[in-house]
Amino acid sequence: MADLRKVQRTPTGTFFVCLPRGWSEKSGLKKGVLVALNETAEGKLCVDPKYNDDPAPKITSLTVSSFLGREIVGRYLLGSDIIRIEAKERIDLDTRKVVKATVGSLIGLEIVEENYSQIVLQCLLEPSGFPPEKILRRNYAIVAGMHRDAVNSFIDADLQLAKSVIARDDENNRLYFLLVRILRTIIQNPRLSEKLGLTAIECLDYRLAASLVETMGDACAQVAAKTLELNGAKPSDELRNLLSNLQTVCYDAHEQALKSFVNKDITSAENVRQMREKVQTLSVEIENEAKDQPLDVMPQMLATTAILRQIYEHSVDLADLVV
Repeated sequence: MADLRKVQRTPTGTFFVCLPRGWSEKSGLKKGVLVALNETAEGKLCVDPKYNDDPAPKITSLTVSSFLGREIVGRYLLGSDIIRIEAKERIDLDTRKVVKATVGSLIGLEIVEENYSQIVLQCLLEPSGFPPEKILRRNYAIVAGMHRDAVNSFIDADLQLAKSVIARDDENNRLYFLLVRILRTIIQNPRLSEKLGLTAIECLDYRLAASLVETMGDACAQVAAKTLELNGAKPSDELRNLLSNLQTVCYDAHEQALKSFVNKDITSAENVRQMREKVQTLSVEIENEAKDQPLDVMPQMLATTAILRQIYEHSVDLADLVV
């Protein structure tokens, strides 16, 4: 229950309220000590007795288990600065490989200490140096390139280009994990929130946007996988032309969706929604044309069309965040 205090006023017109004694003593306050008063976006006033102190590093300890890789990722996303991995006996070679592979998938995380029974990981990133908008734009640029190349690889039966798209999905995931970590850190640190100019609600929107962009990247990797399944077989010229047109519409959709999200542009957001009829029309035309294709082409063509429609729907969801 909240500790209610009555607001008082001095003869000169200054308003004041007494701080709770227990909280003041626990925070180490004494007469003459400075505290910082910060107004939140919701109009609340926060009293920070340690505004000038660097936050203590968050330290987490993990034991070796079959889920160690997932646990490291989880602690990274939750903002742990130091992750200690400990074992009662020797850490075996397979476990060390899992740790190193996981560390390689997380930006800023490094192995800083290692012996026979312990591995210490540390995140060396300074959160204030990674504005969420910058990370999101970078992640989107990778996904946009994956989208273009994934469809081109399918149309041209380019297996090497398809493999390149699948490989780039790792960087897509790395940037997504980084953005989630930064957003969680901002929400827990009011000073960082103020420095980067993001409210908790805006962090939530960025978290959803990041998830949608990352999912689009996964979808592009799926299209590339369908190219590999074709194993050099090419669709008919008519299908290649229709698929190229669908790719153009879907690409334009997520490009405008990101623009609308970053710039709070409702007009661009509405443009994304208005593309739905064109997407549906092209999809139907592709499905009708695909019926006459050989069995080594038709399933992959229909699957790729469905994936592109999913990418479009993710674009609509991204644009809806503007509203």
